[in-house]
Amino acid sequence: MHTEQLVRTFVEYFEERGHRRISGSTLLPPPGDPVLFTTSGMHPLTPYLEGRPHPLGRRLVNVQRCLRTTDLEEVGDATHLTVFEMLGTWSLGDYDGPVSLDWGHGLLTEGLGIDPGLLHATVHAGDDRTPPDSASLRLWQDRGVPVELTVDDNWWSNGPVGPCGPDSEIFLWSGDGPPRSTPTRDDRWVEVWNHVTMSHRRLGDGSLVPLPQRNVDTGLGLERLASLLQGKPSVFEADVFEPWLRLVPTVWLLEEPSLRLVCDHLRSAVVVLGDGVLPANTARGYVLRRLVRRVLTVLWRDDPSRSVEDLPDELVRHTLDRFRQDMGPSDVRRLLRDEERRFRRLLGRGRQVLARPRFRGPLTEEDYHYLHDTHGLPRDLVRSLRQE
Repeated sequence: MHTEQLVRTFVEYFEERGHRRISGSTLLPPPGDPVLFTTSGMHPLTPYLEGRPHPLGRRLVNVQRCLRTTDLEEVGDATHLTVFEMLGTWSLGDYDGPVSLDWGHGLLTEGLGIDPGLLHATVHAGDDRTPPDSASLRLWQDRGVPVELTVDDNWWSNGPVGPCGPDSEIFLWSGDGPPRSTPTRDDRWVEVWNHVTMSHRRLGDGSLVPLPQRNVDTGLGLERLASLLQGKPSVFEADVFEPWLRLVPTVWLLEEPSLRLVCDHLRSAVVVLGDGVLPANTARGYVLRRLVRRVLTVLWRDDPSRSVEDLPDELVRHTLDRFRQDMGPSDVRRLLRDEERRFRRLLGRGRQVLARPRFRGPLTEEDYHYLHDTHGLPRDLVRSLRQE
């Protein structure tokens, strides 16, 4: 199933069940949200999850682009991306968790044609403060889906304070042969859909209080599910990455997982630039800068003459079109080129500074602070230069 067909099937399925589609926002979260980037579909909906009436009603569905830096070191494996799209549904004080799970099971097995025998679920087992999620457990048992009970893995929270509650995750078997074991014991079980019942709010002292309305928030990784439905061993081999894996090797000969990292990070950088973020030494700009520098570090490892100027225009246009962004490809290429030149200058200065006798031995925290504050050399770059 092509990715666009998957999106249409998902949205139409929930529209038939009374959900209204809302427009996905940019990667920039709404004012007041403490995160740098939108990491899930619920971020733009936080005020409505906390009780404000949504103008489109109590049942919503959307497609939201997200960026996560927590998984940055995992990029290059079969399932993790820096920028990705999340399919989401919400009940704002309307139906409860088991209804959402029932519809989710129906979409996967009937709407998308997945063999029910390839599914596994996890459910919150309860702890000393919250009871087990027995309603979700019964739903899965009624549907004949095996269930694994966990505690921490099935309690969702949006940071140290804020809405939280038990979740039930749906996994799809990706291995050869019949399914084996359980999701926590075999990574061939790939998580595809998380259904969260937002029932509580965690306060600053760690205590839990009931929310005035119980919400359901679900998120399904589009590229991850698409790769599984297309029979591909990784998200990088799904149709959305086809132009990247076809064209990048014609410019730069790279081994796995370096090829995947370069494709992911450059694609992510294009999306971040398209949403109006510029490279900087702090906050969102530094995330963008770090992505570009990680790419350049990989490219220059084998050939220092490589340049992002060689990135095919088709890939920039494909990505901007995919994420419905208005920035022109020439502007994206100019910003990437400027950042590359800035990084080359910084590397040259960094090598000169680190060659001083003071920095030839083990570095102290004071050294790292000095190198950053005086010479603009972040810790990760210093460590990289010292390994040359």
